[in-house]
Amino acid sequence: MILEMKVPSPGESITEVEIAEWLVQDGDYVEKDQAIAEVDSDKATLELPAEASGTITLKAEEGDAVEVGAVVCLIDTSAAKPEGKDDAPATYEGGDEGGNSENVADNLKKEQEQTPNTGEKAPNPAEKTYASGAASPAAKKILAEKDMDASTIKGTGKDGRITKDDAVKAVPSMGTPTGGNRGSTSSKMSMLRRKVAERLVEAKNTTAMLTTFNEVNMTPIFELRKQYKEDFKAKHGVSLGFMSFFSLAVVRALKMYPAVNSMIDGKEMLTYDFVDISIAVSGPKGLMVPVIRNAENLSFRGIESEVKRLAIRAREGQITVDEMTGGTFTITNGGVFGSMLSTPIINPPQSGILGMHNIIERPIAVDGKVEIHPMMYVALSYDHRIIDGKESVGFLVAIKEALESPEELLMDNNVKKALEM
Repeated sequence: MILEMKVPSPGESITEVEIAEWLVQDGDYVEKDQAIAEVDSDKATLELPAEASGTITLKAEEGDAVEVGAVVCLIDTSAAKPEGKDDAPATYEGGDEGGNSENVADNLKKEQEQTPNTGEKAPNPAEKTYASGAASPAAKKILAEKDMDASTIKGTGKDGRITKDDAVKAVPSMGTPTGGNRGSTSSKMSMLRRKVAERLVEAKNTTAMLTTFNEVNMTPIFELRKQYKEDFKAKHGVSLGFMSFFSLAVVRALKMYPAVNSMIDGKEMLTYDFVDISIAVSGPKGLMVPVIRNAENLSFRGIESEVKRLAIRAREGQITVDEMTGGTFTITNGGVFGSMLSTPIINPPQSGILGMHNIIERPIAVDGKVEIHPMMYVALSYDHRIIDGKESVGFLVAIKEALESPEELLMDNNVKKALEM
């Protein structure tokens, strides 16, 4: 029996996917539920499992865009399992980017078979003499005046000697590299990367995006983490990081400034009474933005656990479309890569995104004295069509206040209860 395997729908509104990589070769025997391909949608990379055991015939090439429901391979379920084949799913280890699955030995064998042996020796390159590339005394003087190296000049004199005329005609390099590698490579962008690019351009072109900045003294959070992080990790199995402080500060600020937790829907402004925080995560296929649902109901432990779970799934390529759908506000942390300051781009259709940056010890004035504290610049990019300057600045100030007074504003003056110690 021949089974037609069709592309399943990876999520609502997705009509097309791209074959990112075949994990098997044409004619292989595959086991039921074995991952046979990776497919890219405009939101995530997903694995395609075999629906039955048998011999596979591929009907699409890597890089092909195929519609949901289209046949991408055939599985002959009547085919016998090859003797000696392990039950463990085979992995695709060979081949180049174009999908060639032959190994090096096979390639070498083919080249040997296809190369005729004529018995003729390859012609020797022209022999060089002591004069090859050598400059005459007059040419040396001219080249020295031009600050040019004789090795960059091709001599026309006897045996390749550089003559005075060669030196006179030589044009000095105007900064053009010489002798270095000038190659380039071209590779097709994945559907996910193309969609990210489209959304970023869309955000720049369709929103009235502005960015406001502030700075945060991270000393109070450093002190809390230093005092409680070991006990927190021992009890809950996750680290007490910065994301829980920032997420809860965002929840508080969004309650104070609900316009930032809004979106434009046609001619209406849609404001949410819940907070779904999208967190930007760098995955193997590019930027992923999984969502922490109902962050307003989560504790420090709840947020840290959810951040860890989503980050691991994103980096291992297991994140689903549903886990990245929605979100009412986004937090991105460029500081993990060393960014000191940036203007994050809004994640449409959201209206605001908070950018975290690296923490650097800097001297600041405290009560009339200069002290050194760990400082972080924060940035809020917002859609000025529905968020006024007063609201955006007030929102970021509320973030700053909560982070600089976390015990009072985020923990209700009861640290152990907030951390569930």
